[in-house]
Amino acid sequence: MVYEIIIQALWLIIPAYIANASALLVGGGTPIDFGKKWKDGNRILGDGKTWRGLFTGAFVGMTGGFGLSVVAKFGVTINFPIKINDFTGFPLMIPIVFSICFGALMGDIVESFIKRRIGKNRGEDWIPFDQLDFILGTLIFSFIMAGILQISGVMSCNWFIDSFSIWHILVLLLITPCFHLFANLVHKKAKSKKLSK
Repeated sequence: MVYEIIIQALWLIIPAYIANASALLVGGGTPIDFGKKWKDGNRILGDGKTWRGLFTGAFVGMTGGFGLSVVAKFGVTINFPIKINDFTGFPLMIPIVFSICFGALMGDIVESFIKRRIGKNRGEDWIPFDQLDFILGTLIFSFIMAGILQISGVMSCNWFIDSFSIWHILVLLLITPCFHLFANLVHKKAKSKKLSK
């Protein structure tokens, strides 16, 4: 069913959404690039990417992911009608959820690096990459982590392949830009309303 795939896809990416939003909300402090410039004379990343945002965002996202794992386990006991992912449960959910959250933030950092290289300023729109960077980071990092866990013998199967079908990935690539653009619109309107007071 289409609605099941949508719910499952969004469920899997919630920790990444939380990590990305938390990094933005609690950011500030020392920039990851320590204010240094690249060979082209532009900042490596910019002031928007900070160590506080990276670590706090990852921590808050992981906390959310662990909560989702518990909810998924509870859903099995009450025969929830839609199968939702528990990120393998404890303790292997720790590296899995970490790869989702850290991957999201690293995707955002890599995109910022590329934006600086092509001359785009902090906050300047770069559609659709602004909307998809953290999704791609999540998919890449969680795929690598699941592969490492399987190859090392810690897992008997590949969690990523079992969890993300091509349909789940397509849903995320289509829905996420809409969420992101809507959130930006709300944020800009709230900001302009605040400045007008």
